[in-house]
Amino acid sequence: MYERILETAKWLQTKMPTHPETAIILGTGLGELSKEIEKEVIIPYEEIPNFPVSTVEGHAGCLIFGKLGGKDILAMEGRFHYYEGYSMKEVTFPIRVMHEIGIKTLFVSNAAGGTNPQFGIGDLMIITDQINFMPENPLRGANIPQGPRFPDMGHAYDPELIALADEIAAEKNILVRHGVYLATQGPTYETPAEYRMFAKWGGDAVGMSTVPEVIVARHCGIRCFGMSIITDLGGMAEVVKITHEDVQKAAKEAQPRMTEIMREMIARS
Repeated sequence: MYERILETAKWLQTKMPTHPETAIILGTGLGELSKEIEKEVIIPYEEIPNFPVSTVEGHAGCLIFGKLGGKDILAMEGRFHYYEGYSMKEVTFPIRVMHEIGIKTLFVSNAAGGTNPQFGIGDLMIITDQINFMPENPLRGANIPQGPRFPDMGHAYDPELIALADEIAAEKNILVRHGVYLATQGPTYETPAEYRMFAKWGGDAVGMSTVPEVIVARHCGIRCFGMSIITDLGGMAEVVKITHEDVQKAAKEAQPRMTEIMREMIARS
């Protein structure tokens, strides 16, 4: 595995126009944020050695080198999920490669179902912590020499970046929530009973991504900031039908506010 990580990193380094230290992962329905990036190089995933290929609607499947907020960045337009049939090592492979090419800070975004009854559809939730309810930890198996065997997860999401996001949101009069993101395997949306259970466990939002990426990023020593767009409430008040199209629509409508915060965070950090 580590040899393949190094092979991919070496290949990318021949294509990189700059040497960014910040990366962004754009999740479901959040590809519009890529329009804000001044693109310099776009590489489809299928052209990258050893890279998986995104199969989910709403995930373009490109690696972008460019600028956002006046800073050099790397953006993943589309991520990989365990439910697609990939192993956890494949899901998190891009994070390993990011570390090898010099990424120091990772911004993650996702569309999530709200389990906190105080949340509304379209709310932005700054992720303060996470719960791994997936069937496997991405660090299972032989330890990759990018980090310790037992990495600390006390501050999975960087407190300084959270404080900066709060400061910018206040300046721009953008409402943000704070909460815990809980990750499930998917691909089914959760039942109303599961939503209620996750709320009792301390989860404020639930989704099918992000947590494995953040675990591996922290293993590599990359600091993380995460934000969820609450795209449905999963029958917390009443049972409602959830569709992927509805999730994409809600994410697209809310993402300009998320983009404004992240752009300014990158500019200041």
